Amino acid sequence: METILLPFSPRFIALTICAVLTALFASIAITDFHTSLFGVMLTLALVFGALTLLGVRDLLQKNHAVLRNYPISAHLRFLLEEIRPEMRQYFFESEKDGKPFSRDTRALIYQRAKMVLDKRPFGTQEDVYGDGYEWMHHSVAPRPHAEERFRITIGGPDCAKPYSASMFNISAMSFGALSPNAVRALNAGAKKGGFAHDTGEGGVSPYHREHGGDLIWEIGSGYFGCRTRDGQFDPDAFARLATDDQIKMVELKVSQGAKPGHGGVLPAAKVSEEISRIRGVAMDEDCISPPFHKAFSTPVEMLRFIAEMRRLSGGKPTGFKLCIGHPWEFLAICKAMLATGITPDFIVVDGNEGGTGAAPLEFMDHLGMPMREGVNFVHNALIGIGMRDRIKIGAAGKVATAFDMARAMALGADWCNSARGFMFALGCIQSLSCHTDRCPTGVTTQEPSRYRALVVTQKVDRVFNYHHATLHALAELVAAAGLDHPQEIGPHHFSQRTSSSVVVSFAQLYPTLRPGELLDGTDDPRFKQAWAMARAETFAAAL
Repeated sequence: METILLPFSPRFIALTICAVLTALFASIAITDFHTSLFGVMLTLALVFGALTLLGVRDLLQKNHAVLRNYPISAHLRFLLEEIRPEMRQYFFESEKDGKPFSRDTRALIYQRAKMVLDKRPFGTQEDVYGDGYEWMHHSVAPRPHAEERFRITIGGPDCAKPYSASMFNISAMSFGALSPNAVRALNAGAKKGGFAHDTGEGGVSPYHREHGGDLIWEIGSGYFGCRTRDGQFDPDAFARLATDDQIKMVELKVSQGAKPGHGGVLPAAKVSEEISRIRGVAMDEDCISPPFHKAFSTPVEMLRFIAEMRRLSGGKPTGFKLCIGHPWEFLAICKAMLATGITPDFIVVDGNEGGTGAAPLEFMDHLGMPMREGVNFVHNALIGIGMRDRIKIGAAGKVATAFDMARAMALGADWCNSARGFMFALGCIQSLSCHTDRCPTGVTTQEPSRYRALVVTQKVDRVFNYHHATLHALAELVAAAGLDHPQEIGPHHFSQRTSSSVVVSFAQLYPTLRPGELLDGTDDPRFKQAWAMARAETFAAAL
């Protein structure tokens, strides 16, 4: 009896109704073959017949248990699941809750990029008494805000061609991860605004060159643009490109925030013939950079490689980017600086909150040090070995607003890079489809019919406007704090609420080492054990 009644159970009723209606409309169509109802009845019979066939297929397939138990009706679940991100973003997400960037932050960038009103009414929506709330201190004697475009000179004593860089630049995003039109617009905006555009590890493409904006050439473990056929570093190919006047700095990528220790991944779907030619890799395969470099394997070798890159580039500022992992490994690099006398001109510190491309969830969520702690660690380590004045520090990792910049500078950064902020300026809507080649705004796709929607001439101004407006907001923050320049910002200018009744200064949360303290012997628990474990000749810990 139970089996006989099964077609009428809630689980199968949709299939039963479709089958009954198919038979009904088909019989009416046959009966009224010569009447005006024939066309309507036949159409309805075909529609419900198709649904019946779908239900039969659901019953017979073996991949989805829910479809076998709920033929036809279970497809509604998959449909709702498909549009769930859009439903959350458009209807249920609050101004502050969106991830990884809130609607409020995205709206601010859009408004600044379009140069429309970016002010907010009726007071803050932040919970100023909630744990983790942070603020910058203002002065009762504020300064007139500076009109200059804040810049910083990058280049240590071994650098023959120092670079005057903006304090806000485009972070590393490769052509291939970004569309041709996105790269064009970013570089043209950088040219117009006088700031730098990091190429990402995918190499220098024709689209980076088209408008002549300043470039920071990032060299990853795949050595794209300067590699031999078997994937080794090619010094001659490197020198030919690195000496070009458009390239202002050279950056060795040791690791990145979203997937430290994993290497870069460009899905096969996005490896076009053009990308294959520019990078020197095969089509129809994921383009994977190794998680480690073949050109060096120890801290000393790494610094010698950086010195060689600087020589081959004609003396341009040369440094490296990393997300801090084992603290003794960075301190081993510091000991190698002391042992060899070789110092990079700059270090870009990425955080695990960074990332514009595809990465395993475990890597994105739980691997690597966040940017703030990373920047402060590097800043203190360089102070501790007496070399902070020789090396500039860049910060990259979810930097989008002037407050983000000021906070990073309070912890030790000299300048900031932003990737997703400039993507929003191009029109990115945070659809989270960057890795699928189906970007709805043409920012992260290699499909011409999609990236044609990104009109370069219009987006150039938006990139320029976002950069200009963010530095203007930074100037206003600095002036409100009674300062003249962002380099004057220190940890004592910021506070964080650690509970509803306890407020702690950044100076207490992130204490600063004394100059040379690591050399003299420190008792600071952040550094004491790690410094003892660090060795210049290996990244392995001395246990």
